[in-house]
Amino acid sequence: MKADYPSPIIVTPLETDSNSRLSWFKQDKLRTANVMVVGCGALGNEVLKNLTLFGVGHLVIIDFDTVEPSNLTRSILFNRSDAQSRRSKVLVAAERIQAINPEIQVLPLLGDITHDIGLGLLRQMDVVVSCVDNRWARYCLNRLCMRANVTWVDGGIDSLEGTARVFIPGKNCYACNLGPEALKDLSYRLSCSSAIKRNEQAGHVPTTPVVASIIGAVEAQEAIKLLHPDELANGQLSSLCGKMFYYEGQHLAARIVDFIGYDEDCPVHEQWMPIRQSKLTTSLRIDEVLERLSKMLGEQKVTIHLRDHAFVDYLITREENERKFIAMKPDYAIEAFVESDPTLSRLPFHTLLQHEIKQIDSSFPYKELTLSKIGIPAWDVLHISAGQADYYVELADEYHYSETLFKREES
Repeated sequence: MKADYPSPIIVTPLETDSNSRLSWFKQDKLRTANVMVVGCGALGNEVLKNLTLFGVGHLVIIDFDTVEPSNLTRSILFNRSDAQSRRSKVLVAAERIQAINPEIQVLPLLGDITHDIGLGLLRQMDVVVSCVDNRWARYCLNRLCMRANVTWVDGGIDSLEGTARVFIPGKNCYACNLGPEALKDLSYRLSCSSAIKRNEQAGHVPTTPVVASIIGAVEAQEAIKLLHPDELANGQLSSLCGKMFYYEGQHLAARIVDFIGYDEDCPVHEQWMPIRQSKLTTSLRIDEVLERLSKMLGEQKVTIHLRDHAFVDYLITREENERKFIAMKPDYAIEAFVESDPTLSRLPFHTLLQHEIKQIDSSFPYKELTLSKIGIPAWDVLHISAGQADYYVELADEYHYSETLFKREES
């Protein structure tokens, strides 16, 4: 006989008074808040669920991956049908949290925080919550948040351990807390799903759902507190800025330790300001962009600096009979390009050299390309040098996110 389950209850925090018992809690601040969650894995699921129940009004979700069967053991927002269809994590998560709280607005973006998300979007955020699974993604997110002057909350889990931290520009820095070994290991990517698969193969019971619940709850709680700056300032609340929450589940231990690292000479600390808004979009050709920037800044010669990546026009082989392969892609797309080419994929990767371009000016030989083709994401901020000065120019919000989701403030 089939069990007769009751209909699901839709929780709408904006209409409840359960949070009023917290003397410091202000629902109106959450209702108008813009929060970005980077990563929709185990931690991301927990953070999104909690922020949704709290009634955060505007959520941006970033992830480039699809739902896999291994995700189902620790991700409350995903189900078997999602995994079978290999649906995008961000789209599934957006659907599920809006089913929980229809009042919130959600912007799901399929992309990689290391190169797909424009700084113009990120600087609209009140808080960013990191639920990524590798150091390189954290390093890139830290760099973006420093430039945009946005506070971010970080969480990490591994087996039965987990940590949570808060980074505030001008007070502490993720990059400054990395030791020599961690710096070498920046590009190493070890995901929670990999840990699950190893456990399954060894016949072990995966326990990451418990740790994800605990660390995800702490991350969400810190984000909520950061949305109450007055209460933080007067001492009603305190944050994990300069500290690290550590949880160890095997022997049930938890502690908070000092975690302060801020080197004044660290190049990651630079804040890009003032930022000038423009009507430029990534669909414009390079020659059009250079011409418009020249008029905008009143300088005949302008240079666009590719700060976080390079444009690769070709690859050459380290052979006696040197061979040249046209690429015309940003450097972060080269590995996939090589793997997809029948000839290049048979060559050892170390035998290939890539010709990189880091500055775009009047001498750039491919002016017919668009900003998008050289790897600049939508709504990004360009670093421009013209004359003896540096400028930061924000591209237009070509998808009109600001009109539908955010209240935009002028610089």
